Amino acid sequence: MTAFGCSMICALNSCIQLPSIKAKGVNENLRIPKRYDASEPPVPDVAKSLLVVFSDSRMRSYVETALEKNPDLLESAARLEESSFNIRVAKSAGSPRLNLNSGASRASNFNFGRQDIYSALLDASWEIDVWGRIRAGITAATGDSSAVAADYAAARESIAAQTMQAYFQLVTAEKLMDLSRRRLVSFEKTMKLVDRRFESGTGNLSDVNLARTDVENARAEVSARQDARDQTARTLAALTGSYPNAKSRAYSWPVLRRSVPAGIPSDLLLNRPDIDAAYQRIRAADARVKVAHRSLYPSFSLTGSGGQQSPRLSQVANSAFTVWSFAGGLTAPLLAGGGGRAEVGAANARAKQALARYQSTVLNAFREVENALGSELYLKRQQTAYQKALKAARSAESRTQRNYEQGVVEILTLLDTQRRSFATEESLINTQSLRYQNRVSLALALGKGL
Repeated sequence: MTAFGCSMICALNSCIQLPSIKAKGVNENLRIPKRYDASEPPVPDVAKSLLVVFSDSRMRSYVETALEKNPDLLESAARLEESSFNIRVAKSAGSPRLNLNSGASRASNFNFGRQDIYSALLDASWEIDVWGRIRAGITAATGDSSAVAADYAAARESIAAQTMQAYFQLVTAEKLMDLSRRRLVSFEKTMKLVDRRFESGTGNLSDVNLARTDVENARAEVSARQDARDQTARTLAALTGSYPNAKSRAYSWPVLRRSVPAGIPSDLLLNRPDIDAAYQRIRAADARVKVAHRSLYPSFSLTGSGGQQSPRLSQVANSAFTVWSFAGGLTAPLLAGGGGRAEVGAANARAKQALARYQSTVLNAFREVENALGSELYLKRQQTAYQKALKAARSAESRTQRNYEQGVVEILTLLDTQRRSFATEESLINTQSLRYQNRVSLALALGKGL
């Protein structure tokens, strides 16, 4: 190596220091508790994976179809395939390159006159990765690929969870539509009862109009519920990669299954694929800091070529090399307007962004688990309360109807009792739906996988 080359390396080593990124994980100020704050001992159990949270063959069929045909998931799989090729591209930078060059030229001078020259040359080049720049690029590409693989795992879990929740929304829509139809039938019966009393002279026209108002409102609600049910079915169909028609069906709640404890908060860092993806991106960004830094160092390369040059085209195919060369070179950046140093700073800033995103992802994961655990507790209490309220409301409705038939109470009391009974049942259905959907959210938040 020349004295100039040695002095250049010494100058670079003294002027440039590789930025270091502290990527140990979450913020040191964040203290992870021993148990989840929103839980009450014992911690609620959830199944060991999303696919076995509920025992429902119809729902499982929808989920399996979505995992196979959902277009968003297919896109994610294609990104994973692309990332594997990006690693090969990064590795190719450290391999020798061989190119074939051929050409023809015509020259003229006073001594030889016009002369045609045909050539066929093989050029070889190889950059020697002295400083590890190429190796750092491979590490960055590998980190990116690992992050994309984790993204794909997270996408599979997300699509499965969305499909399950859409299935429960369809069950809810079916049950609410059935409730609306039963409400319409109930109000129609009440209107007939009011009509009989009016015709017998024991009722008045206002009672008839009030009863008819509830009938028409119930009839309008049936149409609204049918529309909501069809839209929910289309959502489920689209998730499974099918044409969004309203043919999907879901009628009953499956049985809740619980088999594996939720675990402790520190386990979450190992279970969530989105946290793993964020961590892999820290590694990739850190490696790119090294790539940008090593780009300021001299690069060493070996080049060689060999081939044929001849005034006759037929001799170009001769295997003997009549022209050859071999050389070694050093290339060092001297003046680039500060672009190289700016790229080091930019790469370092991107690594800091990756670390901040990782911390945000971890905090968001803890928030999702805490919310799901808290909702699990409160929704169970709501469901129990609504079940008791519905039992009392139905009992009151039966007594009030008998009293109205006997002329003891007015029509307003009967209609109000019926409305309260149906409203309570609707609240119970919605709460059941939220509890099932939240159980899916809890399993997803805990990173139970498939």
